[in-house]
Amino acid sequence: MNNKIFAKSVQVISNDGQNLGIMPTSQALQMAMDLGLDLVEINANNATPITKIMDYGKFKYEQKKRASEARKNQKTIEMKEVWVKPFIEENDLNIKMKKIFEFLDSGNKVKIAVMTRGSKKVLARGKDAVPELFARILEIIGDRGTLESKSKPDERTKSIIIAPAK
Repeated sequence: MNNKIFAKSVQVISNDGQNLGIMPTSQALQMAMDLGLDLVEINANNATPITKIMDYGKFKYEQKKRASEARKNQKTIEMKEVWVKPFIEENDLNIKMKKIFEFLDSGNKVKIAVMTRGSKKVLARGKDAVPELFARILEIIGDRGTLESKSKPDERTKSIIIAPAK
């Protein structure tokens, strides 16, 4: 910026975007000072660096304002987790589903994990208990959420991730 540009000649762009061509750095700097603006180096990698005549303070302020606006409009999605047992009673499942709907309605993803204690008990009552439970949960959720991913069959803890419907 200004006196920190060490190239002998630069390509100058005016503050209204017009290309003024290649000229000595001292002439471009004098032109910027006559207008009460700054000479800012945009691209130093070219054989002749590209500079622009602009109000640098105003440029930095607008850049900061745009970044602040972008952060304000950004929404972070959190991952909420709900644990269920493979042989959960109907009323208990309804209570868990209310909580899941709360999370989905507030725009968060939900991970539903199944707690299996003693795999022999699960195997004795039926191998398909967990997939049936997941199918039942997905049926209840319907169009309020979409299935994003399932755990692999060989994982110890079985889970599904549900994203809010768009």
